[in-house]
Formats: sequence, C-alpha cells, structure tokens
Amino acid sequence: MKPVFVEPGAFVENDWIAIGRLWRTRGNRGELLGELDSAAPGRENQLKEVAVVAGGQQRVLQVQEVWRHNGQPVFKFAGIDTISDAEKIEGAEILVPASEVAKAEEGAYSNQDLVGCRVEGESFSGLVQGVQEYGGPPLLQVEGGDGREILIPFVQTICKEIDVAAKIIRVELPEGLLEYQ
Repeated sequence: MKPVFVEPGAFVENDWIAIGRLWRTRGNRGELLGELDSAAPGRENQLKEVAVVAGGQQRVLQVQEVWRHNGQPVFKFAGIDTISDAEKIEGAEILVPASEVAKAEEGAYSNQDLVGCRVEGESFSGLVQGVQEYGGPPLLQVEGGDGREILIPFVQTICKEIDVAAKIIRVELPEGLLEYQ
C-alpha cells in the first residue's frame, strides 16, 4: 500500500471535478496564486482548459500560462488581464473534466477513493468522512458508530486491507488509540 493521494475531487459539478483552488491575485497582469490537490509533479503544466466556480457561477477558462512563485503555481488565464478581472475569481475552485483527473497508480489511493469507505476493526467501526494531511502519514477522519470522530493514521501497520471497490477498510487499531481521542 502506497499512501499517495492525488486529486481528491472535493466536489463534482456537471462532470467536472475540483482539483484545487485560486487564492488571490498576484502581480498586475490578472494572474492568480493557487494550489492543486495533486501529488503528480508538474500537474499544473498539463492544464489547458479548466472551469472555475466562484460566487455560484461556473466559467470555463483557457490556461494561458502557469509558473511557480515560492513553490506555488501562478495561473494566467486568457481574457483575465487585469487585477479587477482576477479579483472576480479569487477563492474559486479549479475544476477539470472527470476524464482528465489523474489516476492513482497501482496500490495508491486518492482521497476521493477513501471517503465513504466503511472502517471495520475488532473494537471500532465507522465511516471515512475525509482525509487530513499535516506532513506525516495521512489521517483518516472517521465518524464512529457512536457519533464521535477519530483520526486513524493511513499506514499499512494499521490499515490492513483496503478495498475501495467494496468501500471497506479493515483496521487493527493500536492499543490506546480510541482512548486518547
């Protein structure tokens, strides 16, 4: 099992899947600083056409140029040429057609694959609500049958069997994990 996460698809709208967001304007040419939820290096350079959702409106834009500033992608879209134009899509989700979503390699799982899986263990069962990443191993955010939420490290020593097709993850929780949350 490789805990690699690629393009989790925060939501789907008309067969477009969210893969990131635009944070704020950068410079005076209508560029926007953004982020992509992808582990694929250089994913931003593969984008030609994206949809952005801002203020409840979905708009398809042509990616004119992408470059990096301090490790973050900076997007320049055709027709977005001023700071005022760019401000209208600040905070927007970046979407791509479902057919263009990067697929996880063999033995890897996307956040989207894991969300909704039933977690079953000897002393615990619940449903994966999300995946949190803080620089260490990813954490499965699981709502237990008793209504409390726990974080389970997504590591091979705990997550013994993962069947995303059947939407089930079998776990062996370490002693004390439930008591400390």
